[in-house]
Amino acid sequence: MTNSEVARNGAAALAPGTELDLAFTDLLANGQAVARAEGLVVFCFGPLPGERARVRVTSRKATYAVADLESLTHIAPERVEPFCPVFGTCGGCQVQHLSYDSQLQWKRGMVRAALQRIGGIADAAVEETIFAGDPRAYRNKVALVVEHGERGSQVGFYRARSHDLVPIEGCPVVVPQLNQLIGIFAGAQGDAPAAVALEKARHVVARQARRGEAVVSVTTEQRDDALERAAPALLAQLPGAVGVVNSFDPGSANAVVGRHDRLLAGRPEIEEEIGGIRYRVSPASFFQINVDIVARIFDALHDRLADASEVVDLYCGMGTFSLFFAKSGARVFGIEENGRAVDEAAANARLNGLEDRVRLRTARVERWVGSPEGTKALAEAGVVFLDPPRKGSDDLTLRAIASSSVPRIAYLSCDPATLARDLKQLVSNGYALRTVQPFDMFPQTGHVEVLVVLERQ
Repeated sequence: MTNSEVARNGAAALAPGTELDLAFTDLLANGQAVARAEGLVVFCFGPLPGERARVRVTSRKATYAVADLESLTHIAPERVEPFCPVFGTCGGCQVQHLSYDSQLQWKRGMVRAALQRIGGIADAAVEETIFAGDPRAYRNKVALVVEHGERGSQVGFYRARSHDLVPIEGCPVVVPQLNQLIGIFAGAQGDAPAAVALEKARHVVARQARRGEAVVSVTTEQRDDALERAAPALLAQLPGAVGVVNSFDPGSANAVVGRHDRLLAGRPEIEEEIGGIRYRVSPASFFQINVDIVARIFDALHDRLADASEVVDLYCGMGTFSLFFAKSGARVFGIEENGRAVDEAAANARLNGLEDRVRLRTARVERWVGSPEGTKALAEAGVVFLDPPRKGSDDLTLRAIASSSVPRIAYLSCDPATLARDLKQLVSNGYALRTVQPFDMFPQTGHVEVLVVLERQ
């Protein structure tokens, strides 16, 4: 059905099974391209902005329809051939079919659009997206799903928007050494150590440092004695591995790691170095998966906040940025609700000889900022640094920060939408944007990291 036929018949014609020839104009962070047909938005995976495609409607709602790609009828110059055989099926990457230069421009545009549409900030000067290293083979962590069936144990990732397994033999966006590790688990059979490790596994999580050390954690429902017996041989088989851990007692059906773990062979951590700071991290640590980009974020913070002497680090995690500020000469107060992460932050502060410059608290940020200690720390701070989860910060925290009249705020976000929402509140309470800098922490995906620096007017 052509667009003119849709126009004659009205939007009601967009019933499941209807075929359309559409021009696509936009691309969402989840990889869906956007077109319009007679007052309805049509979402479809596969096309890019500037392309025309023949699509088949699969579902229809009141204000939008979802379609499957049948064929491309006009191809945009930004299109490239995806380099992964399961792209479009696996839910890990969304934009391998978009050239990398275009990905950087698109992510900058997403940030600008979110600030305008959600934050009401029309004049924000969004810098060019910063990238570093290889836009493939960059992830230093992999979390494999394990599925057990008639064909034995299979490893892979989830299909987009489902819990259906997509079996894989490798992943081209993880660092090469971890890619080898995936291949070993994917091909494991019989009584091989990797096959024994998978027998009761729900997930296999591995992390690698830039100097080559890797540590592997196998998540099971309960302690796995067979895994314990196989662990020394498994350690010897996996490239660069220095430790094997059994993580068990998951807190929910979707938990990737358990609430408890035990070391089975080697040591439980690897050591990473960024900007002269040493970090010991485990497979379960919340630690950035692209350390080259973290180094660039450090550079940006140093350029803009080098004179900071008192810093409050909210949602400090395992202290990645607390230690950066402390090494730069500041006294830092770090707040994090995850007690295990706080313990890691304290250990890493001692590792770097910075324990006298870093104070840490295990607390929910929104409660701590209203406490006497939090109120005093905010009033004395020269900089408040926030790196919240994807859902962003909250009203209580933002109001407490604004009420403190702290001179500068640095907000690092992994979601432009929640960032824009929170910036709207800070700007309305007397702060002005000085820097909006996107970073491509996750090439080939719809995710973008953004650093914003605000100053009290």
